Amino acid sequence: MYKKHFFIVFEGIEGSGKSYQAKLLYNKIRKVTNRVILTREPGGTKSAEIIRKIILKDYFEKNKKIKFDKYTDTLLYLAARNEHLKNKIIPALKNKKIVICDRFIDSTFAYQVYGKKVSLSFIKGIHRQILGKLKPDLTFVLKVKKQSFLKRLKKRKTRNRYDNFPVKFYIKAQNAFLKIAKYSSKHIILDSSKNTTDLQKKIYQIIKKKYLSNDFK
Repeated sequence: MYKKHFFIVFEGIEGSGKSYQAKLLYNKIRKVTNRVILTREPGGTKSAEIIRKIILKDYFEKNKKIKFDKYTDTLLYLAARNEHLKNKIIPALKNKKIVICDRFIDSTFAYQVYGKKVSLSFIKGIHRQILGKLKPDLTFVLKVKKQSFLKRLKKRKTRNRYDNFPVKFYIKAQNAFLKIAKYSSKHIILDSSKNTTDLQKKIYQIIKKKYLSNDFK
């Protein structure tokens, strides 16, 4: 059966290839239907992109000792998510569109809860207010070997503060993503260290089997 609207998320650490695979999937589906959108977090709408700039730019480069408090940082992410949900994701799903999102709630748990030790109950409390019962239909978690993500990060022409964390932080975050996915039937873990074309084909076949009709080649 062809499910006319569904919500797909790509998760993973920097250099995992999630943004690239999300775009490839979008382009593939877009050839068949225009009822699909590609979006990202933090960001996705004009208001959320303003918040994204505040989050990702290191405004305190001259004095590395001065940083946003971890709860201030988390609230900025959640504020951007609220704008994104209310102005893009929820309206798109209500209009029977396919939504493909680069990062969502798992990133908050992996980076803020596991990585920075922000209270889980604090985040869940806000999520109850802004998410309601909304959950992704499927989340792809792309795991990547250390050599691969470090190589990819070095190739980036533009970098933000999340591209400059210690290697230990990325490993810790990836373990968190894998832990979240391990106990969920709506998560699929894929190795992104290998051939990107093969991975793209595998992702598309999974989506086609679960949600798309035979009209989708």
